[in-house]
Amino acid sequence: MESINVGILSLVPPILAIALALISKEVVSSLFIGILSGALIYSVYTGGGIIEMISVAFTAMGETVGTPDKIYIILFLTLLGAVVFVVTKAGGSRAYGAWAVKKLKSRVAAQLATSVLGVIIFIDDYFNCLTVGTVMKPVTDKFRISRAKLSYIIDCTAAPVCIIAPISSWAAAVASTITDTGYSSGGFGAFIATIPFNLYAILSIIMVVTLSVTNLEFGPMEKAEYEAIHHGKLGAIDKEVDEGIEISDKGKVYDLIVPIVSLILFSILAMLWTGGLFSGEAKSIAEAFGNCNSSLSLVLGGFCALVICMIMFIPRKLISFKDFMGSIVEGVKSMAPAFVILVLAWTLGSICENYIGTGNFVGEVIRNSHMPVQLIPMIVFLAAAGLSFSIGTAWGTFAILIPIVVFICQASAPELVVVTLAATLAGSVFGDQCSPISDTTILSSAGAGVNHMEHVSTQLPYALLVAACCAVGYLVAGLTYGNIFATLITGIVLLAVALVVLHKFSTKRLVADHLGNPISEGESKPDKTEDQ
Repeated sequence: MESINVGILSLVPPILAIALALISKEVVSSLFIGILSGALIYSVYTGGGIIEMISVAFTAMGETVGTPDKIYIILFLTLLGAVVFVVTKAGGSRAYGAWAVKKLKSRVAAQLATSVLGVIIFIDDYFNCLTVGTVMKPVTDKFRISRAKLSYIIDCTAAPVCIIAPISSWAAAVASTITDTGYSSGGFGAFIATIPFNLYAILSIIMVVTLSVTNLEFGPMEKAEYEAIHHGKLGAIDKEVDEGIEISDKGKVYDLIVPIVSLILFSILAMLWTGGLFSGEAKSIAEAFGNCNSSLSLVLGGFCALVICMIMFIPRKLISFKDFMGSIVEGVKSMAPAFVILVLAWTLGSICENYIGTGNFVGEVIRNSHMPVQLIPMIVFLAAAGLSFSIGTAWGTFAILIPIVVFICQASAPELVVVTLAATLAGSVFGDQCSPISDTTILSSAGAGVNHMEHVSTQLPYALLVAACCAVGYLVAGLTYGNIFATLITGIVLLAVALVVLHKFSTKRLVADHLGNPISEGESKPDKTEDQ
């Protein structure tokens, strides 16, 4: 379907949905209102009425969810939910948590371990979000690390890591998009060249590591951490996976490690298989990753991991066959809230892109603006960040903007092509990480077991701070025509100064609100938590 041109009205649905979600803290109804508003705009412009509006809304939902990639993601979520529930019931998660607490002696160590695991799992952001949460929740709970902080670490080491990992589903998508523009340096080579200039990814990783080893929290996150440390209020969702179920006391650490490692290995092998490595269609591993169907591969990996669980648990009588099958059903049920939010977010994105042309409108604004060439990287970063935040997808954003960016830069500033491509990717990742309607934001909150809007509201100030530092960094990059040293130093120094200043200001407000003393670095209370 070809979208229609409704001008600036194309920005109304995403802005409305995001604003309502931030104000009401309720994302499902906010997304649905955003969908209906987009359908209404489309219906009015095409001469339809209320019936047409309702038809457009649900047609878009059916078309979006009916695509193979979306079905594969839902199937992967069901399989992963089943694996998590089965492993929990068999006692693997409990055993791992007890072991990890003995090995990790502080909150700092627990947060760093979570960050490192997030960086290691760089193949795919969906996989990262849910796997890291599954593995690390028992550990972070023991050290009274808030679920908001856990979900931030997960989100910050998902898309930002994937966008600078040469072997990932993201690298393949970006390289393919650049290749389609006919850019002379080639898609994969251009992607590699953007990595040092991807300020948002680099600064996000620096920030999450810094916040893991220091007490420089600020804003809503500082309050969430205070509540976790001093009152044991982790901010967990009302119903946890292990609530009200009998957990085997015979589980061992490897009962969690082996299924997770199996999930990783089988997913990677499936990516190589769907990418044509084993059939000879791909001549190298990098080419296979570039050609793979990552969504289908995750489904195959999840299914194999579930089979491994059956082989490991039933013969050892950690769980009966009947309970194993029942746990699969319960695991699928536990993912239902994530399903609903994902479907609505995908539908809103479809309305914006395929019906009212939100991306096309933003692209035309950039194309027709007569900006000085030195400002191009910063302006493109801000435009990509705004578009990605509005439509909730990095992939959709860089698919829209990369062809426009290459065209503009090759015509007016060839020396800034790489920097501006990096700015495009960086801005795209900003929205993907923190937009309330982004799938990775949704999956990060699901993986951490925290209320979705609490995750959004606590991490948004952090993401905005990094984005502001990036904007200044890209201004420097434009003025210096791509001096990597000046660009990186500017971003890092600004981030460090801002963190110290904002932490001091936030701590004063925290004390003024009669919440007691600020969080002390390294403070932990690993005893049993309360009011989870």
